[in-house]
Amino acid sequence: MAAALAFLVAYAATVLVRPVGAAAVATEVVIWGTWLLFAVDFGVRLALAKPRGRWLFTHWYELAVIALPMLRPLRLLRLVMMLSVMHRSAGTAVRGQVIAYAAGSTSVLLVVSSLAMLDAERGAPGGSIETYGEALWWAVVTVTTVGYGDIAPVTPVGRVIATGLMLAGIALLGVVTATLASWIVDRVSEQDEANQTATQAQVSRLTADIAALREDLGRLGLGAEHRNQGPGSPATETYR
Repeated sequence: MAAALAFLVAYAATVLVRPVGAAAVATEVVIWGTWLLFAVDFGVRLALAKPRGRWLFTHWYELAVIALPMLRPLRLLRLVMMLSVMHRSAGTAVRGQVIAYAAGSTSVLLVVSSLAMLDAERGAPGGSIETYGEALWWAVVTVTTVGYGDIAPVTPVGRVIATGLMLAGIALLGVVTATLASWIVDRVSEQDEANQTATQAQVSRLTADIAALREDLGRLGLGAEHRNQGPGSPATETYR
């Protein structure tokens, strides 16, 4: 995470400040140094993994982080998950993790993609992205799938970045929609359970009342029968 943060700072300084001299050398050292750290980390974990083929198949994104520099800040998502406060219930915890990952990845993608877009489009013939503000506005419009079209990339690298951000925006909308639908379903289920509990309680009370009423009626009927069978009653005279 420290290497990812260092790379992000150095990359932002390279794009926004355009350092020269010793500052430029320092930023290049940080960028290549973080790449070397990521490569060594990947190589060590691959060497320790058993089986290696299965590990490589399930950790392909780690290789993408090494191959594509702009993806290295995504390691900061681990920090997002460490700092996020989750509820204790399992369902809410999973939903909280999804929300934290979606918010964190979107923030990182907006910052990194706008930097990469500015680096690719600035000074290009016919380009419309010359400042970081314009690049960030384009990134926000693209990731939300609004697509005003007032700013668009013209270079091949810029269009590749735009394609990746479009896919990320579609995935983000799917996550938000699914999370909202899950929350609504849970609330409806909780309400249904509360209604069923209340109905069962009412049925139980009604059953108890009916049983008590039957006992009262039984006692009243038995008392009346005893009175009818007392001295001088028609039943007693007939017996005599």
